[in-house]
Amino acid sequence: MIRVEKLNKFFGDLHVLKDVDFSVNESEVVVLIGASGSGKSTLLRCLNFLEMKDTGSIFIDQNEIDERKENLNLVRQRVGMVFQHFNLFPHMTVMENVTSGPINVKKTPKSKAEREGKELLKKVGLGDKYDVFPSRLSGGQKQRVAIARSLAMKPDVMLFDEPTSALDPELVGEVLSTMKQLAKEGMTMIVVTHEMGFAREVGDSLVYLHDGRIVETGQPKDIFKNPREERTKEFLGTIL
Repeated sequence: MIRVEKLNKFFGDLHVLKDVDFSVNESEVVVLIGASGSGKSTLLRCLNFLEMKDTGSIFIDQNEIDERKENLNLVRQRVGMVFQHFNLFPHMTVMENVTSGPINVKKTPKSKAEREGKELLKKVGLGDKYDVFPSRLSGGQKQRVAIARSLAMKPDVMLFDEPTSALDPELVGEVLSTMKQLAKEGMTMIVVTHEMGFAREVGDSLVYLHDGRIVETGQPKDIFKNPREERTKEFLGTIL
């Protein structure tokens, strides 16, 4: 579904991603872990072209994406993204947040967009909140609306950038439950998270980044039980 080859990203003199090679298969859940500043979020933002790589290649469905020539809005429709801080439009109701993309970007008729929006809100457990404004929602509810909004664009792959890190502990479970259900349904997902229980239970592949490089990749149970690299051992020793 997605393949990255020799990806490099700089912010001025700061070399944030260093020759990153990375691939995700259809219906696979890949979990990215690593300390703050290791490059995880920047990698996600490059995959959604919110940041532009400096060198290297990004392929979606075996087609290399050239950001100088592509309509990146069309690419972003295929690669949905859920952010740490929800990014909902505060002046719009829940339903308007969910349907604005399909109506304005994909030109979906409003009646169809709202019908599909109601189904998505039921799916994330918010079928009774469609006419509520974000200010009336808890953090966990806001994040589930953000997931529904991304799903409304019918993406091929979903990117999650620390989707629970801004939530109070008692609200984390409801968001992770929604993500687990998506995984069961076969959604291709790349998840940056510090929730190691989620990584162990749901992840098909675990990728550990350190200082902009991929240090170790493998099945979560193998890496948690017997990491090969010393840096991975050190990192896991601080969080487990």
